Amino acid sequence: MRGVKSSKVRPASAFLASRPVRWCGSSLRGLACASLVANIGIIVTGAAVRLTKSGLGCPTWPRCTDESYTTTPEMGVNGVIEFGNRLLTFVLIAIAVACFLGALARGRRSLVRLSVAVALGIPGQGVIGGITVLTNLNPWVVGLHFVLSIALVTGAFALWRRVGEGDGDPVPLVPAPLRQLARVLAAVSFAVIAAGVVVTGSGPHSGDQGAKRNGLDPEQISQVHADLVFLLIGLTVAMWFALRAVQAPAAAVRAVAVLFWVEMGQGLIGFVQYFTHLPVALVAAHMLGSALVWTATLAVMWSLRARPVTPVPAEPSPATASEPVPAA
Repeated sequence: MRGVKSSKVRPASAFLASRPVRWCGSSLRGLACASLVANIGIIVTGAAVRLTKSGLGCPTWPRCTDESYTTTPEMGVNGVIEFGNRLLTFVLIAIAVACFLGALARGRRSLVRLSVAVALGIPGQGVIGGITVLTNLNPWVVGLHFVLSIALVTGAFALWRRVGEGDGDPVPLVPAPLRQLARVLAAVSFAVIAAGVVVTGSGPHSGDQGAKRNGLDPEQISQVHADLVFLLIGLTVAMWFALRAVQAPAAAVRAVAVLFWVEMGQGLIGFVQYFTHLPVALVAAHMLGSALVWTATLAVMWSLRARPVTPVPAEPSPATASEPVPAA
């Protein structure tokens, strides 16, 4: 029985010791960063699909047409744009698989769990994207598609940061009231994004000429969105002053300052696009900005605690364990 067990273990050990897997392990932080960038990037390419009215460039799913998995010349540029966005899913999957292999090579369960969560979210995102096509770009399903992208950005960011941390219990770096304020700030940040999704669902950029809208008043929803933005900026400023008052670590103060300036840039784009009747270039920049605001929010949350590295005690080898202990 021992021989059978070792024969099962050896292939797995050899696989983890292979050069590609070891490279993934040594490059895991860079791969996790690539996953974060790619998941933000697909938000922008998804915006391009909608803003060029290519949402139904491939009118069905999982095929592009009833007869073909790929776009055809008759479908024109809209088919190319939509099909190209679908192909990017395979890029995300390849990066996610590399992150998973790297996490296995590192031998840390926390990294493996995060890499699996991101990897499973990508095909889930593809399925929801297919449902948006099959429902003729229902604005609520399109909104869910965007929210899942934000969830994938969260997972990729967490994986990127956890690579450089230990697996010990989190150690708070600021008092409890400030951590509570940070949670409120994160909740409002997400609410801003969710309200922006609803605004988009009521606006003119539906992704296709015949796609329906959610039926809400764009001006009223935009006002709610703007009010939440002002609340978020106010909370960010309050957080900055509070951190300075308690002499928080410089990294935390810097993270809040970065969030503030990202919010200001995003707010400027939002107001300009509203008063210039939503030009497509500014709408695309605004969608990129929403992902950057959320990423900066996550950076603030991470800056308020640390995870120490907990060394694992080395197990004695059988030879060492069997050696007699000399008498004192």
